[in-house]
Amino acid sequence: MINEKVRKWLEDRGFGDRLTEHAETIDTVEHAAIQIGCTEAEIAKTLSFIVNDKPVIIVMAGDGRVNSSKFKAQFHEKPGMIPRDRVEELTGFKPGGVCPFGVPEGIPVWLDVSMKRFEIVHPAGGNDFVSVSLSPDELEKASGAVGWCDVCKGWEEE
Repeated sequence: MINEKVRKWLEDRGFGDRLTEHAETIDTVEHAAIQIGCTEAEIAKTLSFIVNDKPVIIVMAGDGRVNSSKFKAQFHEKPGMIPRDRVEELTGFKPGGVCPFGVPEGIPVWLDVSMKRFEIVHPAGGNDFVSVSLSPDELEKASGAVGWCDVCKGWEEE
């Protein structure tokens, strides 16, 4: 059930051993946290947006929510998610399994600073039954991210 494109992508970068296959779905932050055995905040949710008429991937902590003004400051337009029925066509992954590994050429991957407070985060691994465990720095390397951004609210530590 492991997505072979994602497996190869991670193996080529030295992270192939970080994939975990789950018996039950990890299609939501809640389901993923239960299956992985971590907090919902430690789930690295991968969201897909349209910016300047092109797809953009943003990975953020599971307890973060997109802040419109922060998003607009970063990307110079209001956030608009890819419609659910177009996610697979544009990203190569079905909703619930969108991940930052092996996305089509030309789609930038951004990582939100909300994940930097954790030692390990858990993004999806290409479908809704596979996760990947990485430190934020490893996630940056494994994903080929463009960089870090700050587009979330609701997660700030006190």
